[in-house]
Amino acid sequence: MTQALSVEHPARAPRHVADRPPLLAVGVMIWLGSELMFFSGLFAAYFTIRAHAATWPPLDGAHLDYIQAGIFSVVLLVSSPTFQMGVWAQERGERRRAVSWIVVSFLLGAAFLGNTLYEWNDFAGSHHGPALNAYWSLFFVMTGIHGLHVALGLVAMIFLLGRMGGKSGDPGETNVFQAVGYYWHFVDFMWIGIFSCLFLLKTG
Repeated sequence: MTQALSVEHPARAPRHVADRPPLLAVGVMIWLGSELMFFSGLFAAYFTIRAHAATWPPLDGAHLDYIQAGIFSVVLLVSSPTFQMGVWAQERGERRRAVSWIVVSFLLGAAFLGNTLYEWNDFAGSHHGPALNAYWSLFFVMTGIHGLHVALGLVAMIFLLGRMGGKSGDPGETNVFQAVGYYWHFVDFMWIGIFSCLFLLKTG
């Protein structure tokens, strides 16, 4: 007489799928729309000042490290898909994997922010501060505002990690995770434009 052996598998938390767009997501999208208008104003100021400059960037002896800036730009951009992997893992109920992806994204974003502060210190130490000329004013304003947004995103990830500390999730957790993801993707997207303006575009 044979007896069937059943192997118990730990049940995953059910995936929370909203029947309609959650109010939090709608609010975040509206807020990001206002942020997009704000950054658009920065870009408009940049191109207006650049259009009236004979040489851009000014010949003031500063050396822009394109390789270092490019490497850390890739670091930041990679943090966007890693965070999205965390969103998908959380939706599938794989909470530990989701937490791991948040940590990876946090470390990548922190590395980028650390490089921004290092560049600020390096340029300021060589007397290339925001008061030197229009280019450096824009450089510090644009990278500073973007760095502030990165820092806010890192804080949001810390709170998200705290919320993920429980053994089981709740329907609101998915909405919060997705909202932080929308914000982080926006921050990464904005850096593409800022990096192009400050490091790649030159007066012909």
